Amino acid sequence: MTPPLVLPARAAAGPASPSALATFRRHWPDYCKQAADLAGFVIVAGGVAPLLEYQGSPARTVIKSAPPRHAVLGSVMAVFVAALVYSPWGERTGAHINPAVIWSFSRLGRIGGWDALFCTLFQLIGAVIAPLLPLWLIGRPFGHEKIRYGTTQPCPPGEWVAFAAEFVISFVLMLVLLFALGSKAWEKGSGLLLAALIGLYIAVESPLSGMSLNPARSFGAALTAGQWTGIWVYFVAPPLAMLLAAEVYRRARPATIAGLSHYPVATETTS
Repeated sequence: MTPPLVLPARAAAGPASPSALATFRRHWPDYCKQAADLAGFVIVAGGVAPLLEYQGSPARTVIKSAPPRHAVLGSVMAVFVAALVYSPWGERTGAHINPAVIWSFSRLGRIGGWDALFCTLFQLIGAVIAPLLPLWLIGRPFGHEKIRYGTTQPCPPGEWVAFAAEFVISFVLMLVLLFALGSKAWEKGSGLLLAALIGLYIAVESPLSGMSLNPARSFGAALTAGQWTGIWVYFVAPPLAMLLAAEVYRRARPATIAGLSHYPVATETTS
């Protein structure tokens, strides 16, 4: 049986660390699940968004204003994220759905370097494949100008406003998540906090940047649509902000880092 990506304790990395191939052989099923987690998010969003935004949709006729439609989409995605986090599947994978989160936990020593690399690669694969399903099932509505195959592009205020918005929401989400996971009182509710923030961001922040938080998701949608406008914003702002949040947490509460749970620990060991 392949050992789970989540291990009970951290072992010191060193000369005994297995090779990339050995790490991949041990954890490739978990990498596939990482890809599936992100793909599920993309598919759900890709199925709900056309129902709310496409001109010919009954929901668009009923909900005429954009803010309520964003709120509905945010609520749906918040429920999806919460369900994923608290499901047996999510408890095994950590329900990361974001390379920037992976890198941040790697910075804190809670996931090994090879695992971080492979998780990222598989999440990119999941993000590239996922839009193909709503494209096949929904067709033209999925490419509507309000949806654009799920692409995230800077809105009229411009790329630097989108960058600032993505940076702020990514930093806040990662910092809240870390402090929640490091608290006995909030640890079990960390998934609900995560889901609530994602729902809130979709409802409120979307008009500024399209609400990405996730370089892999933005890459997959941009590749499907062939639209790369402002893609640098989503490759730079979320990872930079989340790594900064990890650094702030590392300096603020170093004693709690070893106790962070529900996320992979350094797995590049023989233990």
